[in-house]
Formats: sequence, structure tokens, C-alpha cells
Amino acid sequence: MLDFSSQITALRTRLADTQDYLRIADLRHRQPQLETELGRPDLWDDAAAAQILQREFSEMSDDLQLFDSLQSRVEDLATLHELAREEDDESLEAELDKEVKSLERDFAALELRALFTGEYDERDAIVDVNSGAGGVEAQDWAEMLLRMYLRWAERRGFVADIESLNAGGEAGISSATFVVKGRNAYGLLRSEHGVHRLVRISPFDNNSRRQTSFASVKVTPFIEDVDSEIEIDDKDLRIDVYRSSGAGGQHVNVTDSAVRITHLPTGVVTSCQNERSQHQNKDRAMKTLKARLLELERAKRMDKIAEITGDQSSVNFGSQDRNYVLQPYQQVKDLRSGLELPNPEAVLDGELDELMEAFLRWQRTEGVPAN
Repeated sequence: MLDFSSQITALRTRLADTQDYLRIADLRHRQPQLETELGRPDLWDDAAAAQILQREFSEMSDDLQLFDSLQSRVEDLATLHELAREEDDESLEAELDKEVKSLERDFAALELRALFTGEYDERDAIVDVNSGAGGVEAQDWAEMLLRMYLRWAERRGFVADIESLNAGGEAGISSATFVVKGRNAYGLLRSEHGVHRLVRISPFDNNSRRQTSFASVKVTPFIEDVDSEIEIDDKDLRIDVYRSSGAGGQHVNVTDSAVRITHLPTGVVTSCQNERSQHQNKDRAMKTLKARLLELERAKRMDKIAEITGDQSSVNFGSQDRNYVLQPYQQVKDLRSGLELPNPEAVLDGELDELMEAFLRWQRTEGVPAN
């Protein structure tokens, strides 16, 4: 009869760690408070606040159920192991081994949550993709990145809404802004913030020469409940209404009511063309503006703007954070974490989780502050 004592001890240690980083004690204290708030008859007088409470309660319930399930499984495993050893029942070895491996996989997947240390990691994310040096090549590359992130969001069951999209001159896009909605969307996507470099045989070159293209990706936490933190004077805004245009297919509604808002004191510009009315587009663009202004305020308070937004002053040779090489060999390499993957096509089809996890582990190992 095999002895699984060491594996069970290790699983109990991981369970205790899980209790810490999921903040189980805090969640159990918060649960009755949330239930009381959600039971108020005037809850839906403020729909936005009600939705925030519902989301918090749903996520809290999921975490508590997950922890309780893991705890129960570990204890059931220990009981079964003790019974098997007492009776020297080798017929239970296969069942014990299967459950040990299953629990180890489940803990490994969950432990990614321990890497989310940023203040806004659980939030939704605003993602900006902009073409850099390389002309039409770079614009095509920017569109490839946009597709990559939309595919990644789809794979994870997240919702990705394109807020604005500007077509390139001949192909691709010059820029796009989209919001990814899902738990820990910002915590995952902040690994993508930086300059992305593509090396390939150009589809636009009749001589089939190898070309290098660049695009920048900026990721900002999307915070809807910032009205108390950010006050905007109407006189500081320039609001332009225009007709949306360009690529985007089903993702963009072509209307006469797209809205662009410029915050004059800071020069921050946001736009939205995804909604069906001018009022909805303006409301969405204002929320994005407030999120970006809040990010700037955080940067000022910390006096470390590079830790919040990074330095993307140059989107050119030597500035990249990740390389995607399609020719003369196949490789994706993140220059921060050092992770190298031999399957760029899979990555470009949205398989980004390994790169994201490697970035988070590198960040913790190197003591790099979370954005």
C-alpha cells in the first residue's frame, strides 16, 4: 500500500495558503453584510450601485464555495487514505492517486490568483492598441493584435466591447480602444502593456522581403464608480460628434453619433462609437475618461508614473517588450519574463495565458510593483 502522507500534507499547506490569498475570513465576515444590503427594498433605486453589489456577492460566493469544496476534498482524501492504510487495501491506490493529482491541478490553477497584487487587478480593463513604426505593415500588425485580444477574451468567457476603431490608410487599423469585462481582466491584461514587435515576410511586399513592425498596447483599469474621486469641469471638455467609420465588422455600429471627448488640461482623449445613440456614446466615453484621469492622479500621488503606465515614448527598434517572430524561425519571446514559446500562430489566435502567468510570476520574483 503506497503512502500518500507527504502529498496530503502538501495539499493541506496549499489549502492554508489558499485561505490566506482568497481572504476567506474577510469574505465570511462580509457575506451577511452583503446579504443585508442586497435585501434592501430600495436597492435598485441606484442601478449602478446595485450591479456592483451583485457582482461582489457573486464573486464572494464563488470563492467561498470553491474553498469549501477544496477543503472537503482534501479532508475526504485524508480519511480515505487513513482507511486504506489501516486495512492495507491496495485496491484504493488508483483512486487516491487520481484524486491527489486532480487536487494538485486545481490548486495550481487557483494559485494564479495569488499573483494578483495590484489595487485594481480584479477590475475590467480598457485596452488601447496603436500602430507604431512600419506604416501599412504596422497598421496590419495592430489589427492582428486586436484580433488576438478579442480571441483571448472569447476563450476566457470575457466580454470585449470595442469603443472606437480607426482604420489604416491601406490595410489594418491605426488605433482601437476596447473594454474587456471579466473578473481579473485588468490583472491579466496588464501583462500586455508595452510595445509589441512583429518580424515576418511582408504580405504587402512584392519581393517577399522580411519586415519588422511595431504596435503599442496600453492597459488601464476600468473603474465605473469614480465620481467621488474624479471631478471634471464641463469647461475643461471639448466634445466632438462624428460619424464612425473603418474596419470592425460586427463590432462597430456605423452611426452619425460617435463621440470624442478631449480633456483640455491634460490632453487625454477618449471616444466611443459602439453604442446606438449619441447619449450612450457620450456616457461611455466619459466613464473611460474618468478612469484614465484617475490613473493620472494615482501617478501624481505616487510620483512614479512609469510604475503605472510604463514608458512608451518610442514605439520603434529597441523599445519592444515582446517579440513575435514568424520568419526566419517561429517564436514568441517576452523580454521581461524571458518566456519563449515556439508557437506564434497559437498565441496570435488568443492563447495568451502562459505569457500572462509568466509575466505575473516574473513581476513577483523581481519585486516589480503591480500597475
